[in-house]
Amino acid sequence: MRLLIAEDERELAKALKTIFEKHNYSVDAVYDGQAALDYALTDNYDGAVLDVMMPKLDGFSVVRRLRARGVSTPVLLLTARSEVPDRVEGLDAGADDYLPKPFAMAELLARVRALVRRRERLVPEVISFAGLSLDVSSYTLFCGERSARLGNREFQMMEMLMETPRRIVSTAQFMERVWGWDAEVDVSIVWVYISNLRKKIAQLGAAVEIRATRGVGYSLEAKQ
Repeated sequence: MRLLIAEDERELAKALKTIFEKHNYSVDAVYDGQAALDYALTDNYDGAVLDVMMPKLDGFSVVRRLRARGVSTPVLLLTARSEVPDRVEGLDAGADDYLPKPFAMAELLARVRALVRRRERLVPEVISFAGLSLDVSSYTLFCGERSARLGNREFQMMEMLMETPRRIVSTAQFMERVWGWDAEVDVSIVWVYISNLRKKIAQLGAAVEIRATRGVGYSLEAKQ
């Protein structure tokens, strides 16, 4: 699952990013409302945690603009403004949940899990193609009686391939979705993960392959 965190207190933002990543989320962290809007407009997230009091744009304005543009990413507002009128304003702006500061991390994690279920209800629990299936709730790839558990990034890449079989997913799309815009990793990391996925698919004995199109990207194909 991919999250966007927008929090102008940088130390808190970094702490939240670290904790969510330890719980197998991929996270982009930004520090002002305009950056939050720019990132969220890609509609490339399973959920967003936004502070209300941010420079450039406040969290209420970010949510309103997202909803006006048709972006339905679930949003949790995280703020010290905890009065009832503030909560009502945030929910009326289009937020899905509201958590006042200070908060317990366990509660935030639970609320985010509930938040992303909105997306999960719209996505089948099992995606299948040519005899190969991916269980999105358990990160498990299986074919017949054989199965293989995928790591977080392996799962995200496999999900992208299986959602659009036979269509090419570019290296740039993988990088943006799985590692984020600001990731300080070389694009060759995509090839490494593709190689790992190919090995797991082969071990399952599936009649499926990840095919490379030179200079373009990768697609999931049924073996001829």
